[in-house]
Amino acid sequence: MNKTLTAALFGAAAGIALTAQFGAPRLASPAFAASTYEYLDLFGDVFERTRSAYVEEVNEKELIEAAINGMLTSLDPHSSYLNPDNFTDMQDDTKGEFGGLGIEVTMEDGFVKVVSPIDDTPAAKADIKANDFITHIDGESVLGMTIGEAVDLMRGLVGTDIELTIAREGEEEPLDVKLTRAVIEIKAVRHRIEGDVGILRVSKFSEKTFQNLAKSIADIKEELGANEVSGYIIDLRNNPGGLLTQAVAVSDAFLDQGEIVSTRGREQRNADRYNAQKGDLADGKPVVVLVNGGSASASEIVAGAIQDHRRGIVVGEKTFGKGSVQTIMPLASKGAIRLTTARYYTPSGRSIQALGIEPDIIVEQVELKENDDKKSNRRSYSESQIRGSLSNDSLTEEDIKQRADDEALHKRRLELREEDYQLSYALDLMQGLSVYSSLDDEN
Repeated sequence: MNKTLTAALFGAAAGIALTAQFGAPRLASPAFAASTYEYLDLFGDVFERTRSAYVEEVNEKELIEAAINGMLTSLDPHSSYLNPDNFTDMQDDTKGEFGGLGIEVTMEDGFVKVVSPIDDTPAAKADIKANDFITHIDGESVLGMTIGEAVDLMRGLVGTDIELTIAREGEEEPLDVKLTRAVIEIKAVRHRIEGDVGILRVSKFSEKTFQNLAKSIADIKEELGANEVSGYIIDLRNNPGGLLTQAVAVSDAFLDQGEIVSTRGREQRNADRYNAQKGDLADGKPVVVLVNGGSASASEIVAGAIQDHRRGIVVGEKTFGKGSVQTIMPLASKGAIRLTTARYYTPSGRSIQALGIEPDIIVEQVELKENDDKKSNRRSYSESQIRGSLSNDSLTEEDIKQRADDEALHKRRLELREEDYQLSYALDLMQGLSVYSSLDDEN
């Protein structure tokens, strides 16, 4: 597996990254250099006049940082300057623990746009959703702020309160949401078992994601028995992305061979490809990938690789559509810059930038309404419940036990359908895939 791009970042503006080292820049032509230096002189002139003539005294350091950040943010929403404090915060994020609200954001049309809330954080518990727009932070408009300034305002002392004003599609009035800042400890992968299906909830691609995933799969096999697992559901909903190396490793966990992702920069020499190594941790069992509009970047790499290789079925809603690579470049004890250096492409050569991954099966999340709840509570009757009906004399004790287990599973599936319709659909699909696979093996 090629690991030369260890510094690549796939995440929102508040995402995570490693650092990179770069050689000396190429020398520009004399004419180009002269023109560039003229503009640098212009910058120095504007800075000096602002410093000396502005109506109020200015902070020179903040003024220069704002100029640098303005240059970078003019390129695209994901390039920015990280001052030393923000650079330290970003490095803490990489380790999977930091203080704040648990929300991944980017900048769009002057407002802060939610990429996704992170599981079990204040943002998730307050029901903040992907694609919400944050218009005000503690009553202060975010218009004119950089993404870094907005993130700084949302961070703060653990236990302190903050109020966000949210604009949400479908809501006529803005929503005021009060949250309490907390230490955000991200467990990259959680697992559970439904029937004979292993569910792998991948919430972020941080340093230990693949390690957590491998352990989760091993735990599922140990609990059910490796041969008894019918398949795996990889839940990438509201996963905002993270490290490229982890996206590659997670994809590789379910693939035996072939390309996982390629990256292409401005120059051909910056192109790179990542290929799968032999070994499928899922033992070839069926795979279903769950995605939604909050699945971004590294999540889209995994979904795209599995989809293009026809290794599994992608279910849910169209993903966020972030197909660019950001590299973190340290600046000699003066913070770092996050710079978009490449686009990435799925194995079939498609770019998902601004398009997203289209699921193989589109399933929107359904919220249970009061009338639906009443319908679901209506009792249904069958022959076996009619008083005096004949018993079935062909059932063995083992059959009766199996029927009881099947009825309990069916009841659980109905409950799950009300809790999480998309996951319930994925489980039903997995059951069908398992039956089809067993019939194929028999033939």
